[in-house]
Parts: sequence; C-alpha cells; structure tokens
Amino acid sequence: MSDVSAVFDAYADDYEKWFESAEGRALFASEVGAIRPLMMDLERPYLEIGVGTGRFAKELGIDEGIDPSERSLSFARKRGVHTQRAAGEQVPFADASFGAVFILFTLCFVETPEKVISEAVRVLKPGGCVIVGIINRESAWGSLYLQKKAEGHLLYKRARFFNANELSALLKTAGLHVDASTSSLFQLPMNNPFREEPRPGLSKEAGYICIRARKVPGGTND
Repeated sequence: MSDVSAVFDAYADDYEKWFESAEGRALFASEVGAIRPLMMDLERPYLEIGVGTGRFAKELGIDEGIDPSERSLSFARKRGVHTQRAAGEQVPFADASFGAVFILFTLCFVETPEKVISEAVRVLKPGGCVIVGIINRESAWGSLYLQKKAEGHLLYKRARFFNANELSALLKTAGLHVDASTSSLFQLPMNNPFREEPRPGLSKEAGYICIRARKVPGGTND
C-alpha cells in the first residue's frame, strides 16, 4: 500500500475524534445532506471507494467499502460496514457488480485519480452511477486546505485539489454522463460552523460539491 495509507493509519483516531466535535458534526451533516439528493432511484448494491472509518457508509447505507488504511477500516467494521483492504486503483470486485459507486473526499488523496474513476466505471452496472464529493479548490474551504498543503501538513501536503470543471472533465473522459450535482458549505471556515441545506447545481463559492455521473448503456459521455 502507498505512503498515504500509512498517514491515514496514523490519523484515524484523531479523525474520529474530530467528527465528534461540534464542528465535525455540523460539517458532516452538511456533506451528507448534499449527497442524499443524488441517491434517488439508485440500484443496489453500493460500493464506497475510500470508505475510511465508515461514517459516510453507515449514514448512507452503503453495502461495501474498500480502503488501504487498516486502522481506518477497523472503525468501519465496528460500524457494521463490510470492508476489504484495497486501493482504489485495484478494486477487488468483478465487472458490473454495483448499482452505485461513491468516491467521497478520496479523489484528492489518490496517486492516479483517472485510474480510480476507471475502476469505478468497470465495477458499475450499465445505467449505474458514480457519486463523487470533493472540497472545491476555488472556494474559501479550498484555500484553507491549500494553505495547509503549502505549510507541509502531514496529510494535506500529499493532496491534489480539484474544481468543478476539472472533476466534470475527469468523469466525462471516463465515459460517464454527468446528470446531477449539488453544492454545500457556502459558509466561510469559522469557529462555529452550522449545518447547511444543499443547493442544486455546482457553485464556485461552495466548499463542498457533489456530482452524479451515469454509465449509459451503449452510450457516450456527450
């Protein structure tokens, strides 16, 4: 596994503690709220690539999860999430196994995001959807994490952040058709964050953006 998995092994406990803070609870609720509208009419089973400690998987009812960090997976298993230790570039499932694949916050930490999306498409059933959530590089939240990266933060110095256009292009290049999106975290980074309701579409001001892209049977990404 990569050096990034070792970093996430080291950070898993702190990551869990942060989610129990007032800030963590508010931001998590806002992010989950942005994902849910994109889950209408999805076919099961679901897979999360980069399941981490399993918080999103448990909340969203995701069936399977993979992650390279064994320490993170130990938390996911305690939450009842069925997991395997694996990297997103080598998903250990057969072609057309899932009705939906979730990639939440993971894309910025992988070495080859194109390969991860390609693997998501491979294991996706025709007509199924990939749902990707990222911190928007062009937002105030993006600036915050870019600053952490510049300062050499152990985790974020390895991260590569995307904007909405770049993410859409990655999905289209993989042969997917983008058919829905949401935005959240319009508030500025602050000491007392609050839960936000998502807005439809993509916004440059939003700190968190989600895109749903469909695998069109026999179609193209036009």
